[in-house]
Amino acid sequence: MTEQPDRVPHLAMRASDADRERVAKVLHDAMAEGRLTLTELDERLGAVYSSKTLGELVPLTADLPAAGGYGLLGPTPRPAPERRIGGVPGPATSVAFLSGFSREGPWVVPRFHTVFAFMGGGKLDLTQAGFAAPYATIQVVAVMGGVEIVVPADITVRVQGFGLMGGFDHRDSVDGPPGSPVLTVTGVALMGGVHVHRPRRGR
Repeated sequence: MTEQPDRVPHLAMRASDADRERVAKVLHDAMAEGRLTLTELDERLGAVYSSKTLGELVPLTADLPAAGGYGLLGPTPRPAPERRIGGVPGPATSVAFLSGFSREGPWVVPRFHTVFAFMGGGKLDLTQAGFAAPYATIQVVAVMGGVEIVVPADITVRVQGFGLMGGFDHRDSVDGPPGSPVLTVTGVALMGGVHVHRPRRGR
């Protein structure tokens, strides 16, 4: 009980997507072991993804042995942002011509990467990617096509493209931690769309 005052500031902190996913995994495991019904799982997952603080997450696993008490939501060491920088650059182009492409998983974004989509679609998932240099530029040309770029939370993103009878989403132009890679997404969407966003929350 003497530790309770020390816990309060921590549990009042805003929950991250990683915190929610750790709790969600415990709940899924508990359902697989028969500790929760499918209905209970659905109810608790709804509470997980609507939670704002760590304190709101704690009761959702308090009756499950895998939760490990408050340790499940203890401070999680994060890799330094600069660890994303370095490695052998991957391909300099991604093309979808009347077709589609998808690039995801561990790969290294080169200093300059060109994306071209003509009457097709493509996806660049950078959540597990490294960066060959501290600054990278992705130039996108989408003509009657669509391109989705998923960017991690620990990098700085600048979106500078424009849409001509199309859309170029600028909502995720945000600053990352000091020392993080800086990604600039530029280009044009002609009767097409370019969507840059952080990973979506989901089950």
